Amino acid sequence: MSETLLAVGTQKGLFLGRSPDRARWEFTGPHFQMNAIYSIGIDRREGRVRLLVGADSSHWGPSVWWSDDLGASWQEPSRPAVRFPEHTGTSLERVWQLQPAGAEAPGVVYAGTQPAALFRSEDGGESFALDVPLWSHPQRKDWTAGFGGQGLHTIVTDPRDADALTVAVSTGGVYRTADGGRSWHPANSGIRASFLPDEYPEFGQCVHKVAADPVDRDRLYLQNHGGVYRSDDGGGHWQDVGSDLPATFGFGVAAHPRTSGTAYLFPLDADYARLPVARRCRVFRTRDAGASWQPLSDGLPTEDHYGVVLRDALCTDDGEPAGVYFGNRNGEVYGSADEGDSWAQLTSHLPDVLCVRAAALS
Repeated sequence: MSETLLAVGTQKGLFLGRSPDRARWEFTGPHFQMNAIYSIGIDRREGRVRLLVGADSSHWGPSVWWSDDLGASWQEPSRPAVRFPEHTGTSLERVWQLQPAGAEAPGVVYAGTQPAALFRSEDGGESFALDVPLWSHPQRKDWTAGFGGQGLHTIVTDPRDADALTVAVSTGGVYRTADGGRSWHPANSGIRASFLPDEYPEFGQCVHKVAADPVDRDRLYLQNHGGVYRSDDGGGHWQDVGSDLPATFGFGVAAHPRTSGTAYLFPLDADYARLPVARRCRVFRTRDAGASWQPLSDGLPTEDHYGVVLRDALCTDDGEPAGVYFGNRNGEVYGSADEGDSWAQLTSHLPDVLCVRAAALS
């Protein structure tokens, strides 16, 4: 069993956990004390492990840092890595997402931001350039801000094609490119927006998160503002797969790293409450691509529970069997080393957990 790294971004810093067996954990932190950590990327290409962190200081503003020694030291460029060109007339408010590409695009890292925009790095995340075609898209002017702000929060790469990319914006919806970002097209057919006069618009859905199936790369899972969906054609059309769930509101969705058809959710009561359904701490898993969902709660709290799991605070690792992790706004982090069948609390009493990322180190 290789050592596992668990990176936990909170409202007041980054905490790093390491475990030789996913049973015993040691955490360090907070790194970036008093910075809100909204995004974490773990890049294991090129023979090293690079941690990328979007740190948001209330005094200095947002920045992207990186570490090649598992957090022992951190580097920040002399000028902001992510910055809007002057011609845009805007400035960076937050880095919502840091997503390394795969082997199909060596050195490439993507950043999603608020205001909603996509940036691309070709030097491992040390400098980024704005994707101008998406920023100039004629529909962008009509994107509005979700409850948490207007952010490009999801970036899905395709290991088959370096030019194929799927992104999601709150509240713009899903957009796709097949030509490396030179053109973008909305991909929201079938996704309901109950808060709009036209409930099935071309764009404007409040998409919360998208995850890709590890085997069938044309299959995507989506958690919407009041809906759970699956696409089998790369986002060309979406079908509702939430009928077996106790609630279809929620933020995060994560896919199994190897097994097709397996994904995880943490449902919440509708947006008027935004609390765990029936005040129970439960993850739901599907093994048939959303046709059915099963609650997973062995080892999780049994008393009334109020911990909300945000869009990037649910993830899997690539261990065998796969590990599943989530953190909540109560400052608790839970993990499962057996694909969700049983759980343990890994740490607690942290600040609000905003994002969680995990990976094997060898």
